[in-house]
Amino acid sequence: MADITRRLGWRHLRGAPTAHIRHHRSGKLLHDGPGLSFWFRALTAALSEVPVDDRELAMTFHARTSDFQDVAVQATVTYRISDPALASARLDFSVDPDTGVWRGSPLEQLGTLLTETAQQHALAVLARTPLASALVDGVTAVRERIAAGLGAEPRLPATGIEVVAVRVMAIRPEPEVERALRTPAREQIQQEADKATYERRAVAVERERAIAENELDSQIELARREEQLVDQRGTNTRREAEEHAAADGVRAEAEATRTVRLADAEAARSVRLARAEAEGAREVGDARAHAQAAWLRVHADVDVATLHALTGTRLAENLPNIDSVTISPDVLTGLLSRLGAGGDAGAGAGGGEVGA
Repeated sequence: MADITRRLGWRHLRGAPTAHIRHHRSGKLLHDGPGLSFWFRALTAALSEVPVDDRELAMTFHARTSDFQDVAVQATVTYRISDPALASARLDFSVDPDTGVWRGSPLEQLGTLLTETAQQHALAVLARTPLASALVDGVTAVRERIAAGLGAEPRLPATGIEVVAVRVMAIRPEPEVERALRTPAREQIQQEADKATYERRAVAVERERAIAENELDSQIELARREEQLVDQRGTNTRREAEEHAAADGVRAEAEATRTVRLADAEAARSVRLARAEAEGAREVGDARAHAQAAWLRVHADVDVATLHALTGTRLAENLPNIDSVTISPDVLTGLLSRLGAGGDAGAGAGGGEVGA
């Protein structure tokens, strides 16, 4: 849309670089070109603004295949106005001199022309194509047919229109038909997925079995080694017991030998000691006999009074210590009489023996 401003009864138009401006006054063309800027009077000016940039026209229409199935076609046509003068002569691109807005709707007219032309050629292709083929190869066929049809349409060059590109995005059946068509594929995909799952499970089971077998083999090998270890330990224990028994036997034999030797030595020492003691006792006895005989020989020549005195002395030596002695007259008289009688008896006896 052109930018128009007001100044004291005059109008100033400033166009965009992608808009072709045509200014007529009194049937004469005063300004013609894109991106113009000029002053004009609203009462005498006839203005046209033709867009010369590439424009995208999106279209969606329904068609029917050869097997009577409805499909929806989504396409886009890229076009440009290559001859603005011819387009402004064929379509109403005039603008209001006060606001710069198109008085009509030329782009809608141009879109209707392109849509109807493209739809006509697409319907011609799909009407001879079954639904399955249309869904598989229909996009390319429809796009080529629409491009060829628009290129051969004589009305477009006569209006100054150039088709740049044609794109067909999708051809879709009705939702129920699409679900019905998806079902076999989904079932096949599900079957393949199930098959892959089963195969994966089978591989996992096989691996688990291999792992279990390896574990079992490991356990068997471990049990066999444990058995060998137990046997070896038994052999070692038995050998240690035999060695201990042999050592105990050696120690017992050595102890017995030592005990016998000690007993022999002790017996020999006891015999020698007994012999020595007997010899000593015999010698002591002989000495005592000689001493007694000598003592008797010595006392045989001593008088009785002297023997009595010695006897009293020996008696006094063997008596305990006496602190004090009380002798009554009666005891003293009896003792003196006994001593006198004893003296007489001894004197009469002559050479009697007194033992100590």
